[in-house]
Amino acid sequence: MKLPANSDVPLLLVDVDGVISLFGFDLDSRPEGGFVNVEGIHHYISRAAGAHLRALANDFEMVWCTGWEEKANEYLPHALSLPGPFPFLTFSAPAPGSTPRHWKLDAIDAYAGPDRPVAWIDDDHEGCHEWAGERPGPTLLVTALPPLGITAAHVEELLRWAAALPKRAAG
Repeated sequence: MKLPANSDVPLLLVDVDGVISLFGFDLDSRPEGGFVNVEGIHHYISRAAGAHLRALANDFEMVWCTGWEEKANEYLPHALSLPGPFPFLTFSAPAPGSTPRHWKLDAIDAYAGPDRPVAWIDDDHEGCHEWAGERPGPTLLVTALPPLGITAAHVEELLRWAAALPKRAAG
């Protein structure tokens, strides 16, 4: 069995809040979508997000990269008509005395390894651009706006990036 870090297929790390679960929009002109109750908290789920993620499914291995962790599989594949479940990252607190960095990076590095191509769509990449630039493998950060989430322009950018990746020689 191939380990995730050894696969030729690029990873698409998908955040939920601000990418699929929208917030900060004008209530009088909210985007297409509807509310989903997740353990007593109502999330406004973008109707377009499912179609956008399905459009990326043939070019990426999708992985939930969200504080929702396993809960993403409990609620989102059905709500968005996605094939699923998807793998998900589990996050832990940084080690005492470690260099402060984005709270998701340790889990991303552990899952993806240094060389696998990684695209990451999130609404918060603060402090991640240096990490992405220093990572040996191809890395794309796609930043969504929380009132809009994933858009058709993001899908186009991700597909162009995946198509431009160098192909590994069979071995």
